[in-house]
Amino acid sequence: MKTKTTSKTEPARKVLPSEIAGSWYTANVGALQRELTGYFDAAKPEPLTNICALIQPHAGYQYSGTVAAHGAKLVQGRKFSRVIVLGPAHRVNLPNAIAVPDGTHLATPLGELPLDTEALATLRLQPFVNTAAFGHGEHSVDIELPLLQMALGDFKLVPIVVGQLTEPATRLIAGVLKGLVDANTLVVISSDFTHYGPNYGYQPFRTNVAANLKKLDMGAYETIAAKDLPAFRGYCEKTGATICGHDPIGILLAMLPLQAETHLVQYDTSGHITGDFANSVSYLCIAFTGAWERGQPAAALAEEVLSAADKKALLKLARGMIEHQLQTGKRATPEDLGVTITPAMRKVMGTFVTLHENGDLRGCIGEIFPRRPLVEAVMEQALNAAFEDPRFTPVAAAELPRIHVEISALTPPVPVNSWRDIIIGKHGMVLSKNGRSAVFLPQVAPEQGWDIATTLTHLSMKAGLPSDAWKEGAEYLVFEAIVFHE
Repeated sequence: MKTKTTSKTEPARKVLPSEIAGSWYTANVGALQRELTGYFDAAKPEPLTNICALIQPHAGYQYSGTVAAHGAKLVQGRKFSRVIVLGPAHRVNLPNAIAVPDGTHLATPLGELPLDTEALATLRLQPFVNTAAFGHGEHSVDIELPLLQMALGDFKLVPIVVGQLTEPATRLIAGVLKGLVDANTLVVISSDFTHYGPNYGYQPFRTNVAANLKKLDMGAYETIAAKDLPAFRGYCEKTGATICGHDPIGILLAMLPLQAETHLVQYDTSGHITGDFANSVSYLCIAFTGAWERGQPAAALAEEVLSAADKKALLKLARGMIEHQLQTGKRATPEDLGVTITPAMRKVMGTFVTLHENGDLRGCIGEIFPRRPLVEAVMEQALNAAFEDPRFTPVAAAELPRIHVEISALTPPVPVNSWRDIIIGKHGMVLSKNGRSAVFLPQVAPEQGWDIATTLTHLSMKAGLPSDAWKEGAEYLVFEAIVFHE
């Protein structure tokens, strides 16, 4: 590992070597290049344009190399600024969590790959992200990298090892990752499909193995092609299909834009390759075409996403949740409150609900990253602002006539290079340093009459840091907000 001191805007260089070179693939540069070139030359995929994601196998190259090369060849020569690779955790237990590296580069025999340190810093703000669990000999992400180096050349990498996820956790992680993708991002999911035979403890059939394997694998593919996360999870549970990357695939299904199209590029099995189906692993290359959906600027969102009627309904919903909880002790539904949910209110967005009493702050809790429909976030955070803000006692029924409700619907946070890029009155901001972080909504500084230095001084103290911590070594995210109130 090499380190050197760099400027404050660039992390100290930290190169993480491949843990599988020499075992899962050769560590000899020339031999690896020749092997991969052979797979690329043998691959003859039908051309596709506008590829935004791939599902690729991750077995040893002698088994899955030709199938994987089909996907790599489809994007060969494309210019992606960022590649996000998600592979399953085979060696560590990561319930409802993901692991990312703590470094600046990953190295393979083909050279060093720069990590997208800003994107990784954004991810590390999330409570479900673990850095200690990355590595440990995990091959699912690493084995994709030489193929991508051969196909793409220069790009920044976001490598993610995915743990064992429930469906809500899958959607939460997908919502956060959607804030990182754009037209120049490629998402690669690393997964083999059915693992058949006594070596894998899975033998649902003993005859016509090749045909039955293909039927089983294509059944899974049909749910993927439909971009139907519940159907895919249900199929795996019903059949017991041993698809090792089912959780990374689930994240992709929850991320994909509505207009994305699915293409089965190549299919093979190790049983077919070796001529022995006593134990067999299936390999699929699946491509997705379309454009990633990103958050729009706040002004456009205000005009195009939330109408005046939508805002009125959300405010009614927020107040109604609090009133109903105080009156009945139970959580209300939109139907209980006479609120009709519109498509705009189902848009996945971050949100904060703020309560004031006679002009003074009475509660403010929310979620920065887009992970669920806005209406669900507003319902949850209205209750949290009223009853769970640790700075205040729970709101009492007698206070309700004096309570004023405000909702902030947020654009996805994006990293900036410096505090100098923050615009007071336009940007909400997240400051992170030394494992601590804090957030201010865009309206906080104007309401207090603060300039940027005063704002960041208060934000540093809110994070439990020294008042001048913002000046050196801090990292920043910014977002915008549609703010509306009673």
